[in-house]
Amino acid sequence: MNTTMNTTMNIENNSTQAWVVIFGATSAIAYEVAKIHAERGYRIALIGRSPEKIEVLAQDLRIRGSKDLKTFICDLNDNSAHQHVINSIFELGIIDRVLFAHGTLPNQKDIEDSVEATMQCIQDNALSTIRLLTLIAPKMVVQKRGLLAVISSVAGDRGRKSNYIYGASKGFLTRFCEGLRNRLLNDGVHVLTIKPGFVDTPMTAEFPKSGLWATPQKVGADITKAMDKKRNTIYTPWFWQFIMLIIQHIPEAIFKKLSL
Repeated sequence: MNTTMNTTMNIENNSTQAWVVIFGATSAIAYEVAKIHAERGYRIALIGRSPEKIEVLAQDLRIRGSKDLKTFICDLNDNSAHQHVINSIFELGIIDRVLFAHGTLPNQKDIEDSVEATMQCIQDNALSTIRLLTLIAPKMVVQKRGLLAVISSVAGDRGRKSNYIYGASKGFLTRFCEGLRNRLLNDGVHVLTIKPGFVDTPMTAEFPKSGLWATPQKVGADITKAMDKKRNTIYTPWFWQFIMLIIQHIPEAIFKKLSL
């Protein structure tokens, strides 16, 4: 039996026995990942703050084939709610995959002179996810299995004046995931860091689009493939890896003068 057939059988077995958990489930990218898993028959737990949006999503995924589906209403910036929602998730049974897909994308100019707005951006895009990861990791270790997939961003690869606050928060999150992946390796738990480039979602609706922009469907498919293969880090679409490699290697004396 070849590797592809083995992978397919493992995916099918997981879908009938374990759960996929999605934080920030109503985001466009999260929805695409959830659709693929529903069509595979996975049990799915959705976490978001809007009861109306979560219920619409849940009905859609049930129709698509999810064997079982649970919803949890939680404002993920409410730190006091994190432990309760995580405890509730693990009462469901074995957690096979967890996707962290929540965050915000503020305009740099709107927040760069505000301490409060800067700290809120860091809370939205780094600290809330790091707190959840810190709480969930020991429970995954007890299972001795599972995958934690975290959406970071190409923006975290180098600070640019156009989005350095958002980029700093994603850079923080990326480094945290690197360390967590190293820590959990021998416990059977895998950590996947996801670095999307420009994605055409409601959050980016007012941005002018170009050929560098990807659809949520493309990014969702890339994320799912990376989960299946237990990749460490992915750029999506793939060409962002080379774009950011170039940007990372521009000498600082030149880079600081650029309008990026």
